[in-house]
Amino acid sequence: MRGIPRLPRPVLGALLGVTALLTASALATPAGAAPRPDTSTGVSSVPAGAQQQARDFWTSERMREATPLDLVGVSGHIDGGSAPRKGAATTVAPTSPAAPLGKAAAGIGLMAFPNSGGQWTGGGAVVNTAGRVFFSYQGRTASCSGNAVTSANKSTVITAGHCVKLEGAWHTNWVFVPGYHDGQAPYGRWSASKTLSTPQWTASEDINYDVGAAVVSPLDGKRLTDVVGGQGLAFNTGYNLRMYSFGFPAAAPYDGEKFIYCSGTTNRDFLLSNDHGMNCNMTGGASGGPWFTQFNESTGTGLLSSVNSFKYNFRPNRMYGPYFGADAQNLYQTAQAS
Repeated sequence: MRGIPRLPRPVLGALLGVTALLTASALATPAGAAPRPDTSTGVSSVPAGAQQQARDFWTSERMREATPLDLVGVSGHIDGGSAPRKGAATTVAPTSPAAPLGKAAAGIGLMAFPNSGGQWTGGGAVVNTAGRVFFSYQGRTASCSGNAVTSANKSTVITAGHCVKLEGAWHTNWVFVPGYHDGQAPYGRWSASKTLSTPQWTASEDINYDVGAAVVSPLDGKRLTDVVGGQGLAFNTGYNLRMYSFGFPAAAPYDGEKFIYCSGTTNRDFLLSNDHGMNCNMTGGASGGPWFTQFNESTGTGLLSSVNSFKYNFRPNRMYGPYFGADAQNLYQTAQAS
């Protein structure tokens, strides 16, 4: 605002507080093999034995009982540097599964817009491509959200950076459960062979670049998007956009069992980040859920253009997601080529 001096970002961050939308539960986790991070590229490779262990560990009971423990503060992850690098506007089209998925793939449309938080009952492809992410974090189990996308390897999931790495450590026992509901994994538990993030999140966990990805291993001889399909993507397409956001919030008043959406015309954060902002009451566990532009309610398809990332403590009903610029695009390219 004109005439009001802008405080340095570290000072403003300390005053306002920033909270990631990550939740953790107090279940015990097996020791397991640690991931093998490549610090030069921001990629963490997961041994085959650890992949199988992760699939075995996440039983229906454990997924259903993965209740929130606390929200993880990221107020120290504010960068006063430049805005995300931009490039040419680029889009990638959604893809359909190799075989029809039946009634769940049929959307009914006519959902409320704008909407600050409610259960998605519109059906469509999004109920299959989106899912919950489960992993171990600091000796506890934790949950996020994620989404399968069109990719050359047919095995790429996009989520938030803090859903793959937080406080200097890569998460373990990482699985993606598309179409999750009621403790069930209707399309299986897909274990990560690699988890990745942007260079800025990998190096300093800068909230402006809170984007993560995972490459999941084939399951029963099939690849992820052949089974559930993949959403499209959009990079460098600007601000002030009509968007839909989805996720599985697990902190009160939610319990992680319902697929929730928000919708509205976004605008650019004017405080600590260069993120998109949207009115939305989703809570912890929604992190990493997709934000779509050009979303078609009837088909449940769109272009993934951001992910659920954080909220300011003083404004709990407004959510923010990182701008998908050149670095997010490079992350996607690295993941799909893996």
